[in-house]
Amino acid sequence: MKYNIRGENIEVTGAIKSYIEKKVSKLERYFQTPPTSDVNVNLSVYNDEQEIEVTIPMPNLLLRAEEKHTDLYAAIDLVVDKLERQIRKYKTKINRRTRQKGAPKHVFAEMEKDLIDESSETFEDEGLDIVRTKRFDLKPMDSEEAVLQMDMLGHSFYVFTNAESGDTNVVYRRHDGKYGLIEPN
Repeated sequence: MKYNIRGENIEVTGAIKSYIEKKVSKLERYFQTPPTSDVNVNLSVYNDEQEIEVTIPMPNLLLRAEEKHTDLYAAIDLVVDKLERQIRKYKTKINRRTRQKGAPKHVFAEMEKDLIDESSETFEDEGLDIVRTKRFDLKPMDSEEAVLQMDMLGHSFYVFTNAESGDTNVVYRRHDGKYGLIEPN
């Protein structure tokens, strides 16, 4: 894995960098072949509170976690624990689904390198301010897997390509806690 560590209101020292790399590299044990993804780490300090955000884009999975704590090293430990839980949860669901469908058992370990291109730009259009633009590849999946991805990211919606129809769909979390699916006509 390649590490991209940025600091906001904090200087990223060699000790901090090596600690992050050591902790995040422990996630490689969940893969048969180590992922070749870029690991994006953002560190920031606001009012004596340390915040760390880690994003690991992979072809079938986007791992993302953030944590705040008064101690930076404790925040790093907590964010790695969160990422570990996400991987275990995803791996369990994928393996359960593949056993039910009779497909190969090690789908999770077959991930190849695929990057998600994110860029930030600011546009002004008739009084509406778009402060961030994200670009990503739409992966073919079913709605159940899209809901899983949405939950792991902590978002209220998720855009994906429906594997059956080939159309772009959106799953979203309803106010009653259930899920909805938006399909084009």
